[in-house]
Amino acid sequence: MLENFPRYPLTFGPTPIEHLARLSKHLGRGVEIHAKREDCNSGLAFGGNKLRKLEYIIPDAIASNADTLVSIGGVQSNHTRMVAAVAAKLGMKCLLIQENWVPHEDAVYDRVGNILLSRLMGAETRLVNEGFDIGIRASWTAALDEVKARGGKPYAIPAGASVHKFGGLGYVGFADEVRRQEAQMSLRFDYIIVCTVTGSTHAGMVVGFAPDGRTRNVIGIDASGTPMQTRAQVLEIARNTAALVGMREIEADDIVLFEDYAYPHYGVPSKETLDAIRLTARLEGMITDPVYEGKSMQGLIDLVRKGFFPAGSRILYAHLGGAPALNGYSYTFRNG
Repeated sequence: MLENFPRYPLTFGPTPIEHLARLSKHLGRGVEIHAKREDCNSGLAFGGNKLRKLEYIIPDAIASNADTLVSIGGVQSNHTRMVAAVAAKLGMKCLLIQENWVPHEDAVYDRVGNILLSRLMGAETRLVNEGFDIGIRASWTAALDEVKARGGKPYAIPAGASVHKFGGLGYVGFADEVRRQEAQMSLRFDYIIVCTVTGSTHAGMVVGFAPDGRTRNVIGIDASGTPMQTRAQVLEIARNTAALVGMREIEADDIVLFEDYAYPHYGVPSKETLDAIRLTARLEGMITDPVYEGKSMQGLIDLVRKGFFPAGSRILYAHLGGAPALNGYSYTFRNG
């Protein structure tokens, strides 16, 4: 479906699928859990799912003759780290708006982890005291105008690379990649678990898995805490992406989103999130974070324990990255 779209390679290639045998055994219920390690997808600043999206956005940025990538996220945004890394790789400037999306107090929160890496790679990071929202932000549009006023040529990359016309394409490609790996492994995954916030990772998967009838087997775990807005954005991105690749329209009930795990707030881990992070680390040596993957892992664990997945189900957990953000929660994990 993607042969007509230019791609700028930023990743190593297909990401590995790992059988989480100890976690599967621990949870029981007759399910088999695997992880697709998007967190290991590149040598660019620890990688992550945003690179798969940026591979289809960057050709447009280059064609526009832009000299500055301008994006936005929270203080510990994985996405802005990836934009900073790509700008460094391409020799572009980078302006990042880092809004105060997370009501989390840690003495070093704005000096470690993702934002430290962005600064290390030469990005201009601007702290803005505005709360969480997945929509288009005034601080970001103002930054675009500022670059123009300086005489630069900005290229706009929205939060999560999501509400960009090409934002869903990378995870359409993810589905094609999974199908090839399934053929090599002589199996088929019954469910795909993905963390959902700005929406294009989930939306791209829905479009990508539509040809083999698995749209509703893509289970989004909301980590935004604004599920109505998130669900609507996933649907909009999925429909726009489907039209772009010439596929049938996505229906509203193709979007499956579980809303029970985002509490108490975006970016703030619950006790259950922390338990999921520790369990996965201690059983599999697989590191998840308090903002995204910890919450989607919490959802996966809870759904297995509740018997949501029939016995014999094969589940693919999409590990989207995000471990650098753990540094911003150092007091929480001071004893492990």
